[in-house]
Amino acid sequence: MTVRLSIHSIRDAVESLYGVREADSIARMVVCEKLNYNLSQLVAHYDDVCEIDELETVIEQLRNGRPVQYVLGKAEFCEMNFDVAEGVLIPRPETEELVYRIAETAKQGARILDIGTGSGAIAIALAKLVKDAEVVAVDISSEALAIARRNAERLGAQVEFVEADALGDLSALGEFDIIVSNPPYIPQSDIVDMRKNVVDFEPHLALFVPDDDILRFYRATAVNGRKMLRESGSIWFEIYERAGKEVCELLRENGFTRNELIEDANAKPRMVWSRR
Repeated sequence: MTVRLSIHSIRDAVESLYGVREADSIARMVVCEKLNYNLSQLVAHYDDVCEIDELETVIEQLRNGRPVQYVLGKAEFCEMNFDVAEGVLIPRPETEELVYRIAETAKQGARILDIGTGSGAIAIALAKLVKDAEVVAVDISSEALAIARRNAERLGAQVEFVEADALGDLSALGEFDIIVSNPPYIPQSDIVDMRKNVVDFEPHLALFVPDDDILRFYRATAVNGRKMLRESGSIWFEIYERAGKEVCELLRENGFTRNELIEDANAKPRMVWSRR
């Protein structure tokens, strides 16, 4: 089979799940990874005969909705490759925007807390991007922390990982200049409208909250932030796009008077920046 036909076979298998454009992107991602090509090499070798190990197994997994990042065991984030598996949320481009905004405004040597770190993507990226940063990252999942620690070691990032509940008192970790969190924020009722690749494979613990309390993690972080932020410290959140005003109001109620709702590259309200 040629490189071109390998791409077509993968794309055709997943087109009904993702649409033509995304299916083609997934197919190219798989073939590049399996043949160790970049995109330019891929084009140059379209008509070469190739052999991709376990191609049928890969296609079957993708056809069943398993995300390509889990199939390949990796996801790109902030120009780095992170190990991922079903126990951690797949890092998203929207979260990259959050990281870059924090990195642009953080002072050298900032002490940063990442609450709900998952694969460690936010914590590790900030440790690499903010000069002399001291980064602490917490998660309730020991499985996620094992993956995060592996990512930090492989990527050469100095991060302290702590197993802790984001809904509990985190003040024993000390004071911080920045607290960042991309917590679970999708209401349970949204599940019916979400793709199979997300609902059936990504960890619900990292995604969903009860419809009657979608702000529970933001509330807990605001309470912790009140005790843990240094003077002029800031909180950064990724948010549910329909709850931006509610998150800002919650922060105001907890003494954070300077709150900014920020849109992502798709013009959706996606981030909140807050200072006391």
